[in-house]
Amino acid sequence: MVRPRGGVAAAVLVLLAVSGCAEQTTGVAGPEDTAAGGAALTAVDSLTVKGRAPKTGFDRDRFGTAWADTDSNRCDTRDDILKRDLEDVKFSDGACKVASGRLDPDPYTGKDVAFARGRSQVDIDHIVALSDAWQKGAQKWEASKRIALANDPLNLLAVDAGTNRSKGDGDTATWLPPNKRYRCTYVAAQVAVKRKYDLWVTGAEKSAMKRVLSGCPGQKLPEGGNPTRAPERFHAG
Repeated sequence: MVRPRGGVAAAVLVLLAVSGCAEQTTGVAGPEDTAAGGAALTAVDSLTVKGRAPKTGFDRDRFGTAWADTDSNRCDTRDDILKRDLEDVKFSDGACKVASGRLDPDPYTGKDVAFARGRSQVDIDHIVALSDAWQKGAQKWEASKRIALANDPLNLLAVDAGTNRSKGDGDTATWLPPNKRYRCTYVAAQVAVKRKYDLWVTGAEKSAMKRVLSGCPGQKLPEGGNPTRAPERFHAG
């Protein structure tokens, strides 16, 4: 088992009427900290299997401005995740902009990694990469759903920057964290995000998910995160 990291914000968000959404309203919480659902292995079979669509048309702007404050807490999404995942957090202004902290440990490598704003060795990873999502259903979505995915705490994790960049837009079939102890948690989070947003998986991806999760059949499926529609005031390119 991977021990929960500190800094978890367990606040519950109230869904604003302007969002026009009556979906999940649980607030910020990391995938490893909300594993209260059913078995992740069982949930794999609920995912649609299709081939990967072309990457044509993909652009980060199609998922909105990076780190939009979709939960309306007056902190951008990046700072929300840093506050949640780092230890020894220090702020540069009040309790929002994170100035420094450390991953103890980084989930992808198992090593401690320092964070200092402006010279950071920490990235915020989209567990399901936006490019992967684009090729597996997101290109057909309304902008508000893409913006929601890009800023959903269920799909975000503070990790070692170098390792994250080696992942690229890999799915479970093509990339797994070097830290083998975290792989069950990581794959369960990918399953949870893909099921929540109705993203499909390839045949190879489904097989890889089952292979990893068969080694930890008691792994729970993460739940929560933000609604699957961003408030109407947010727009994407």
